[in-house]
Amino acid sequence: MLDQVTIFENAHVSETVQIEHEISDDEGEHELTFELFGKLTEHTKITDTGKIVSDALLEINNITLAGINLDQILPSLAVYHHDLNGSQVPADHKFYRNMGCNGTVRLKFTTPVYLWLLENM
Repeated sequence: MLDQVTIFENAHVSETVQIEHEISDDEGEHELTFELFGKLTEHTKITDTGKIVSDALLEINNITLAGINLDQILPSLAVYHHDLNGSQVPADHKFYRNMGCNGTVRLKFTTPVYLWLLENM
């Protein structure tokens, strides 16, 4: 979602999906949101020793604004809010490009983007 407006929705992602979306460069505050929902315990296969052997997760990478890739600065700017699929109290975490728990990732930024990039790189 961008500013609480859905720009892409898919009930089940099984392969790489590229999404492009144009936004106005007019001065303003924005929020890009990714949401993972519907993950169940049976989507994660764990051995008797606790090792994860297969998992369902959403990998988000190559986010670019104004042609600048944000992958390196995303952990310090994006917030991943989740509760480890119901096993913990909901909390905010750094986002390292993988969503393995039901929850939301939020990235707040301002336009013009180039000024925001200068302030955050």
